[in-house]
Amino acid sequence: MPHALIVDDDSNAAEALAELVRGQGFTTACADSLETARDLLAAAPDVILLDLVLPDGNGLELLRDAAARQLETQVVVITGHATLESSIEAMRHGANDYLLKPINFAHLRGVLSRVARPPELSAEVKDLRSELRSLGHYGRLVGGSAPMQRLYDQIGRVAPTGATVLITGESGTGKEIVAQTIHEVSRRRLRPFLAINCGAISPQIIESELFGHEKGSFTGANRQHRGYFERAHGGTLFLDEITEMPMDLQVKLLRVLETQTVSRVGSDRPIDTDVRMLAATNRNPHDAVATGKLRKDLLYRLQVFPLYVPPLRERSEDIELLANHFLAQLNKRGNANKALTPAAIDRLKRYHWPGNVRELSNAIHRAFIMTDGDWITQIGLSQEATLAADFSGRSFQIGVGDRIDAVEKRLILATVQHTHTKEAAAEILGISVKTLYNRLRAYETGADLARAGAPDGSQGAVPASGTLPAEPNPRAPAT
Repeated sequence: MPHALIVDDDSNAAEALAELVRGQGFTTACADSLETARDLLAAAPDVILLDLVLPDGNGLELLRDAAARQLETQVVVITGHATLESSIEAMRHGANDYLLKPINFAHLRGVLSRVARPPELSAEVKDLRSELRSLGHYGRLVGGSAPMQRLYDQIGRVAPTGATVLITGESGTGKEIVAQTIHEVSRRRLRPFLAINCGAISPQIIESELFGHEKGSFTGANRQHRGYFERAHGGTLFLDEITEMPMDLQVKLLRVLETQTVSRVGSDRPIDTDVRMLAATNRNPHDAVATGKLRKDLLYRLQVFPLYVPPLRERSEDIELLANHFLAQLNKRGNANKALTPAAIDRLKRYHWPGNVRELSNAIHRAFIMTDGDWITQIGLSQEATLAADFSGRSFQIGVGDRIDAVEKRLILATVQHTHTKEAAAEILGISVKTLYNRLRAYETGADLARAGAPDGSQGAVPASGTLPAEPNPRAPAT
């Protein structure tokens, strides 16, 4: 039977909490001071419910003591003296979760349900975290280079906790795969993992998608809708391109993170939510704050544990491993036996990969399609390199005082006109294809879209409103 240690100098609150915990199948012990709690660590509790303010010190000291004894103990901080700084400090010291007084019992029951009871469950999680690591794999991630090994170490440290994580890195580096890996080696792995691209959903409906809505709450709301927070209950919610979320919605998201409740659009009734939050951006988050794309308080709340995903040029040792990984997947799906020649691998290693792992995956897929025999000798990189080189000589004039958004619009439309494909334009601009489609859709609402994007004022190659080609799948896997 799992054992819980409750550390709180309020004896009435401690006993009430102990009664609840016993109802979830735990044995309990209570301590009203750090000194007593240190003695009770000898019982190796499965979970510690820890108050921060104690008569003889800060509760966080017990976190360090448990770590020093190498106890595999989950620690849930419970306090009535909550601040953003204390919650971040608790998570960084190794707390698995952070609850406010008065305690949300539904959330606490969810936390207790994830405490590893049988030893085999703990062993299973440990095996997942070390899966094939020596061979250059970690869950869905592929790479054996030093930067990736550091990333694996960080994922292994943060995954068992309830800390929010902000994942940064260039487009195409595989930030969503990192988020999926965190979920899959966490104690929430049997619950849902849901991902939402904040830049891919209209600002008019993203609130409804996140929080849900009641029937009749707005025109077209013909039925009640459960949002992502409700559907991800007990699991993990990944918010990609968080800096594309409207600022007014960022305020509401911050409140959800602080209160652990959501309210559907058209309702004031709070709904308890138990969700692990992960977010990602390809922007520098501090630059996003400075330019008004991200609230500073939300950044601090999300960045309890920051993770940086290195671009492919910083881990070139992984190129061959990744290429063979993608090729093995294609061989399996196509019942083929194709392989890369040493010359082809050398060509891959000498390329600079501005589109990162996603570009490498696409290059291998093209080569697989174009090769008739078993040996892949040609890798189609010249087109992308030529496009980048050709475009470097093109230019258009801007004036001092021109609005940044207007300059960005002209650059995007001119690039699309020059390349004739959205994929190549996105590659040159250093943004995802999905982000490019979002920009083009927004520009469609303006007058004379194509002409505004042509450097010489002539009709551009961007189609008129309503004629953009079908979008690619925004959730296409990237390793």
